[in-house]
Amino acid sequence: MKKNDVSFAIFLLVGANLLASLSDVSLKILNGEVPTFQYVFLRQLISLTLLLPFWWSLPKQRRRMGCDGITFWRAQLILLGSACAMVAITHLPLATANAIFYVGPLLVLPLSIVFLGERPSAGKIFATLLGFIGVLIVLRPEHFHWAAIIALGSALAMGVGNILIRRMPQDQPLVCTLFWTTLMTLPIAAVIAYLEWQPIEWHHVGWIVAINLFVLSYHALVVQAFRRAPASQIALAEYSGLAFVTLFGVMWFDEIPDLFTALGIILIIVPMMPIRWKRWIRGKRRDVDLAV
Repeated sequence: MKKNDVSFAIFLLVGANLLASLSDVSLKILNGEVPTFQYVFLRQLISLTLLLPFWWSLPKQRRRMGCDGITFWRAQLILLGSACAMVAITHLPLATANAIFYVGPLLVLPLSIVFLGERPSAGKIFATLLGFIGVLIVLRPEHFHWAAIIALGSALAMGVGNILIRRMPQDQPLVCTLFWTTLMTLPIAAVIAYLEWQPIEWHHVGWIVAINLFVLSYHALVVQAFRRAPASQIALAEYSGLAFVTLFGVMWFDEIPDLFTALGIILIIVPMMPIRWKRWIRGKRRDVDLAV
C-alpha cells in the first residue's frame, strides 16, 4: 500500500464528508415536512434517473457487475441508514446527530479486524477508543433524546456498509456500484412510501434533488476511498464531517454546542491529527536548530 494512496483516500473522505454535511443542512431545512420513506424513495428514484445514462453507456458485459448479494445487502443498509438519518437530523441539533453518526466510522476499525483480518496499530486503536469516549460525552443522560437511538441505527448501517465495500471486486465500475445499489433500495422504499404517501410542494422536491446530488457524490467518493486504502488506515478521516456540521449548525441554525458537547466533539476529531502535529513540531525544531 503506497503512502500516496492512503493520503489521497483520506482527501477523498474529507471531501465526501463536506458533501454529506451539506446534505444534512438541506435535510434540516426540510424539517420533516416530507414523510421519511417518501423522501427516501424520491431521492433514490432521482439518483437512478441521473445514473441511468452513465450505466447504459458502459459495455453490455460490464453492466451486470455489481448485481450481486453484497450490493443487495449494502443497498438495504443504505435504505435503513437514510431513513434513520432523516429522523435524527430533524429532531436533534446537527452536531449532536452527527456525533452519534460517528459511531459508524468508529465501528469500521473493529469491524475491519473481525471481517477483513486487518491489523491496525496501537495508536489507531487508542484513537478509536478516545473517539468512543467523545461520543459518550455528547450522549450524556441529561441530553439524551429518543431520536438518538434512531441515529445509532444509522451509524451501525453506515459502518457495516463501508466494510462491505472492501468485499466488492476491485475492477467493478463505480457507476455499476452506484446504479445497482440505488436500484436495489427502491422496492422496499416504494412499498413503505406508498403506505405513508402525501402531497408535497415543489420546493420540497428541490431540496430532495439537492440532497440527492450531495449524497450520490458522497457515496461515490466513499467507495473510491475505501478501495484505495485499508479501512483501518483511513476511518479516522470520517471525523472531518463533524467539524463541518458543527460549523454549519452555528452559522445557519444558531445551534451553539455547550461546553460538554464541544469537549466530546474535540475528543472525536483530535485523534486524526497527533501524528501530523508531531511531525510539524519536529520540523519546527529542526528549523530552529539550523537557524542556531
